[in-house]
Amino acid sequence: MDFKFNINDPVKPFHKHWQFCIGSDHAAQALRADYLKQLKFIHDELGIQYVRFHGILNDDMHTLDNFNLILAGLPKGEKIVERNFYLCGVAYDNILSIGMKPFVELSFMPQSLAKNRTENKGFYGSNFNNPRNLQEWADYIKDFVKYLIHRYGNEEAESWYFEVWNEPDLEGAFYLGSKEEYFELYEVTATAIKEINPMLKVGGPATSGSRWVNDFIAFCNNSKLPLDFVSTHQYAGDPLTGVEDSENSNIVKNINKEEKVDKAEKLVKQMEQLNSALPENVTCLEVLKIMFGDPSETKDLTSDRFKRNAQTVKLQASEYPIFYTEWNMLATFSAYSNDTRKAAAYDMKAALDVEDYVTGTSVWCFSDIFEEMHQFKEEFHGGFGLQTIHGIPKPTYYAFKLLSEVGNERYILETDITDQEIGVAAFKTEREVDILLFRQNMKQIDLPKEPVNLVLELQSIPSCVKLQRIDEDHCNPLKIWESNGSKPDLTAKEVEEIKKLSCLIEEDLDYKYEDGKLTCNVEMAVNDIYHIKIKQD
Repeated sequence: MDFKFNINDPVKPFHKHWQFCIGSDHAAQALRADYLKQLKFIHDELGIQYVRFHGILNDDMHTLDNFNLILAGLPKGEKIVERNFYLCGVAYDNILSIGMKPFVELSFMPQSLAKNRTENKGFYGSNFNNPRNLQEWADYIKDFVKYLIHRYGNEEAESWYFEVWNEPDLEGAFYLGSKEEYFELYEVTATAIKEINPMLKVGGPATSGSRWVNDFIAFCNNSKLPLDFVSTHQYAGDPLTGVEDSENSNIVKNINKEEKVDKAEKLVKQMEQLNSALPENVTCLEVLKIMFGDPSETKDLTSDRFKRNAQTVKLQASEYPIFYTEWNMLATFSAYSNDTRKAAAYDMKAALDVEDYVTGTSVWCFSDIFEEMHQFKEEFHGGFGLQTIHGIPKPTYYAFKLLSEVGNERYILETDITDQEIGVAAFKTEREVDILLFRQNMKQIDLPKEPVNLVLELQSIPSCVKLQRIDEDHCNPLKIWESNGSKPDLTAKEVEEIKKLSCLIEEDLDYKYEDGKLTCNVEMAVNDIYHIKIKQD
């Protein structure tokens, strides 16, 4: 592949939208020292400003307790109820103390307010039901907002974002209700927030797969409801039919029902096969990997779904800010690819591709300190995080590190330049040109290395040309961990050794400069990422 351009070619401001926010698991983890240490590292090194997590209203945050939960046995104890947002305040204090701000996801339903109090509980005890009484819910939200304003002041709270729920389109997974019921929940919640302070920013629908946006905005506009931003999510594998709107909602609903039946039947058969085939000494993680697999290797996923759906959502959202509050390559926990450079190459390409269509994004998520399925002890277990449970940066972290460090002006290149066998993006500062090369593929196939011939026209010889790499032998802590026996419990010394051996390094790159042209050559394997830095005096 040949890539040629001139240092004086036109540029545009580079919108580093991933620096807006980062995802994490659930609110109670913000009370932990290891969580905060890793989050501060992400803020300090990548420049990310907000953090979003589930479950600020979950029962493990004890915002709404009755006396019998304190001391059982009092006949009237269930009617003696205390609203207590202390732990919410501690969590937010901790976030603010490391220089970040909360992107407040209002979830999930306190048990004592829920339509169904005991059944259908999800991850970490989350209750996904609607409130039994919408006025009770509204009063509770008002008290929560009053608490935040009292603790942090109007000016600080007005710099936050309030997002109503998480993925209400995934019925049974995160919400037990219809689209219409979610819209009603949004109406009551947003109205309650604005009643306390009209300047607080509230939005939704926080759906998976870029869904519901068109219908949600129409509902808000027709009902004259407050809406300050639109939020949704996107992973490479969803949705099956593209962005949903009112015209195809019944098709999508029917497909979802068929998928659920099909998945349920497959799961029963899978469990029967597993029961008879598993050895005695199998681990929980090994069983999960067999069950979930790695869709990026077993299915034909495309790398441009995020871009295509973000383009559609931008048209639907019109003047509203658009926040993708979750995105990544896979929504499949335990997939081997999550720990590899394949995820890094996808994240780099996707981040570059959606730059013009989003206001801000929040990659999912910053750490494998993650309890949604189970907190696995294996250092590399296919988690979603940019870091392992002990804070070892993964290839995905290094991809965002490179994106964060390149110049703030991006060269305007051909529109399909990131879709080639070798994708390209170029940037500039006053004294440096940065070139990112990535050979992104949704499957980690073994192909011969692809040569790249780079030619840059510039007026004077550079002071140096440097290369940084994410490939099989660079920024690959998984390989080091596996070569050392895949130990499930690492010591602090072993963690630091892996960090040291897998850190991002800068090498000299050979080049020629003659007749006003700089020429250099590299060869790239599948899903390699190269950063070439051309420095001038």
